[in-house]
Amino acid sequence: MEKEVQGKKPGPMLLGMFWSPGEQFNKIRQNQRIWIPLLIVTVLNIAAYLTIALSMTTEDLMLPGMTFDEAAMTLAIAKATTAVSGFVAPIFAILVSTLIHFIIVKTARKETSFKQLFSMNTYIYFISAVGSLLNFAIMAVIGMSSTDGYITSLAHLLNSKSSVLGAFELFSIWTMILTALGLHKVGQLSKAVSFTIVIIFFLIRLSFAALGTLISGITGL
Repeated sequence: MEKEVQGKKPGPMLLGMFWSPGEQFNKIRQNQRIWIPLLIVTVLNIAAYLTIALSMTTEDLMLPGMTFDEAAMTLAIAKATTAVSGFVAPIFAILVSTLIHFIIVKTARKETSFKQLFSMNTYIYFISAVGSLLNFAIMAVIGMSSTDGYITSLAHLLNSKSSVLGAFELFSIWTMILTALGLHKVGQLSKAVSFTIVIIFFLIRLSFAALGTLISGITGL
């Protein structure tokens, strides 16, 4: 019994991702936890999306030439879609991120399992889920539309609609830093390689954001 107690490895804590992420990643490397953390981040995400869904109004979705009944139907569909997205988004995002990271670490011939990376990304997503809930809750209170972007983004700070500036968002950047740290601690990649990977994906994201802004400007949407 004593040997079992001594050999039992402490598991990572979600709240620890705020003040000691490096320690949590080291624990994830040795003791992966998935289902309860995944349930928690999913519940947080659902709460965030429900908050913004309930705050939607027909005025937010009213387009030129649209009748009130059409806007009301669009609103109902938008609310339902938003609520469902709150459930699907974390699972999909974590799974896709894990697949990409798994390919990278295996290409680098590192002894890291899919389970370790899935657990890592689940804990990282906790920060994103908290960020979404905080942003959507404040936006609902002040009557701000979800289409205006996160209040913790550079776009909101500069009162801009730019998708590029919107990509510079507090929790998003925080998540990227944690991802680089996780790839180093859990994925066993060097710090330089880990941060290079994260920066490359961020630049790709900026490119798509810039393209979207350009298309919107051309079409006038």
